[in-house]
Amino acid sequence: MKQQYIIPIFVPHLGCPNDCVFCNQKSISGQKKNPTKEEVKKIIEDYLKNIKEEEAQVEIAFYGGSFTAIDEKLQEELLEVAYEFIQQGKVESIRISTRPDAINKNILKKLKKYKVKTIELGVQSANDYILKRAGRGHTFADVKRASKMIRWNGFKLGLQMMVGLPESTRIDEINTAKALIKLKPKMMRIYPVLVVKDTKLEKDYQEGKYEPIPLVQAVETCKELVRMFANKKIEVIRVGLQNTDEITDPQANGSQVVAGPYHPAFRQLVESAMWYDAIVAKIKRLNVKVKEVEVTVNPIDSNNVIGHKKENVLKLKDTYDVDLLLKQDENIKQGKSKIQITKTYHDFLEE
Repeated sequence: MKQQYIIPIFVPHLGCPNDCVFCNQKSISGQKKNPTKEEVKKIIEDYLKNIKEEEAQVEIAFYGGSFTAIDEKLQEELLEVAYEFIQQGKVESIRISTRPDAINKNILKKLKKYKVKTIELGVQSANDYILKRAGRGHTFADVKRASKMIRWNGFKLGLQMMVGLPESTRIDEINTAKALIKLKPKMMRIYPVLVVKDTKLEKDYQEGKYEPIPLVQAVETCKELVRMFANKKIEVIRVGLQNTDEITDPQANGSQVVAGPYHPAFRQLVESAMWYDAIVAKIKRLNVKVKEVEVTVNPIDSNNVIGHKKENVLKLKDTYDVDLLLKQDENIKQGKSKIQITKTYHDFLEE
């Protein structure tokens, strides 16, 4: 299987017709200005120098702005630079992120010409009232229309949603996931809302008009969303914003995060919570009082089973007085497990 690499090109806020309440793309990407075509070429060349595998599968990804809404001339320039590397056989495809209301037949025709393979849409919510409160400037009808056009024209569809938008509830977010599943995306990104400096949301937060959701609530909701998408074989490629010098602990120097459910290992918290639920469910199905269990998993899953700072081990002990022993086996598929009771309370009492 080919090793996959993504070369990220950030175009912060480029093409966005308005400011969403939560958005400051320059802070999120850590980039203060938009790249020129010369800079894009150098970024790609620098990344390629560090990719040693001859059979590598390389994709250039334009992140950050609404790519198909930017000036058409600049859009073509950036695509042409990326396409040169495809023609040279050094890159396999291109990925872009954009808005649902910046997709039409002509745009898709142009993207196909330049070998764009994946189109990600920033959806955020399926609730039109919440979209309006967030300042998105589009409706969910735009999302459905664009998603269908993207799939029908042979592109891979990716969707992005948010947890904790102003006035959004857990039910709203579950309903959004249900609505997005119907659109048949190949991949999903889930972002808990963080209050970032120099945004409308920061102003609302400072004035007491917006209260970010707690970390525990964000983890619990995202856990349910990931499970829903996984059940439909939809890959969740990111949970939480990537940790950077700017997107980091609000107490850290230089952090652009003011408040919200930030955690440097947010996805691990979510996946660990899912493993905890799975282990507890299996234990409860056993008709015996368990004292110690051995959980065998693929080595890739080990850290998530144990939990961040051994959270799952400690929680099982505190809540159920069960000791968790971890065993690794490469023959077990990732995401699967084998549980064996190594000690019951009867065994414990006999000792």
